[in-house]
Amino acid sequence: MNAPIHPFLLQSDLAVLQNLLQDIKAEGASGSITSSDHDTQSTLDKLAALKNEPTIFCGYDLKDLPLSKDEGPLGFLLQRYISWAQTIVRNPVDVVFLTHILLYFSTSVPSALYLYHHFSYVHGVCHWVMQLYYCGSFTLMLHNHIHNNGILAKRYALFDYAWPYVLEPLMGHTWDSYFYHHVKHHHVEGNGPEDLSSTIRYQRDELLDFLCYVGRFLAFIWIELPIYFWRKKKFGLAAKAAVSELISYGFIYVLARLNFYPTLFVFILPLIQMRIGLMVGNFGQHALVDDIDPKSDFRSSITLIDVPSNRYCFNDGWHTSHHLNPRRHWRDHPTAFLKAKREYSEGRALVFQNIDYLMMTYRILKKDYLYLADCIVPMGEQIHMSKQELADMLRTKTRKFSEEEIREKFYKVGSS
Repeated sequence: MNAPIHPFLLQSDLAVLQNLLQDIKAEGASGSITSSDHDTQSTLDKLAALKNEPTIFCGYDLKDLPLSKDEGPLGFLLQRYISWAQTIVRNPVDVVFLTHILLYFSTSVPSALYLYHHFSYVHGVCHWVMQLYYCGSFTLMLHNHIHNNGILAKRYALFDYAWPYVLEPLMGHTWDSYFYHHVKHHHVEGNGPEDLSSTIRYQRDELLDFLCYVGRFLAFIWIELPIYFWRKKKFGLAAKAAVSELISYGFIYVLARLNFYPTLFVFILPLIQMRIGLMVGNFGQHALVDDIDPKSDFRSSITLIDVPSNRYCFNDGWHTSHHLNPRRHWRDHPTAFLKAKREYSEGRALVFQNIDYLMMTYRILKKDYLYLADCIVPMGEQIHMSKQELADMLRTKTRKFSEEEIREKFYKVGSS
């Protein structure tokens, strides 16, 4: 592993990464990772000490904020804000979710409204760029919302139910489509052959295959998802998915007929960029699929210890942990990973550092496997592999599955 350690890693990420580096050192010295078991427990103790610290802003750890009254009015205001926010969010550590909701309602909503009142191209472009900047953090906050039936305390259930319907279309989501596709479909199928966003039928280091993958989603997901639910005899979900999607498109169409240019920048461009971004991200999450056991969550998804995914997108890099338990709280992923470290190692899971999903997709499409090998944090038998061997191993995991292989790996009775 030759990738540099990013200085802006979350404290929990840095603790886990240092523990894995100790494992590599211990393995090289003794041929066994048991000598680092004590280090793992000490790392778990560090994570436990961080467990109840609230996250206020994505860009700052709690220790870096001026929280003492001695630090002037800012410290006083932050203390008051944290105390108030913890009465509103469901989990006291999730103050950052309220911070983001307030941010979006105080910037995105009035900006969109003003564009319809007085449109200018400069404002339109600035608004679109702002939404592009927001869309990652928003989507992963929404991700937590849809997996856990909300993020705010029960007494704010009505607002907790309503705010996604205001913000989703502004950020490029059609109403409820993320819930139906991600929770009710993707996590049921798990990148298998019936997953409409599955990567297994594509040669994942070929640009043409990637474009077909993204293009299919853009053009057909609106009809394919309801058809999927219908085939599974989930008629209620089929109707809801179809109606919510069509109503969303109808809403945008009517606004475009009434006032096209504001609608272009407020709704149409964010929708296109979000759909592309979701597929580029999902491609990176599931591009490296083991050809021996592609049904294993350890071998069909990856773990990233990086800044964009974890600091700004609420630990989205811990994707394998998320698939193992979709309802796990985002702050618990590093601890869950360490507690299951042996299972990850024996399952031949892939862990990378200092690379995000967008760059993962880009490097795979460039066939830059040596670069990716540098980013691997090796575990188990991977520790003894050379950089070239790691690169060759990664190359095998982007190969397209034939229909015969899919029947053998996914449908054969008794297959793991």
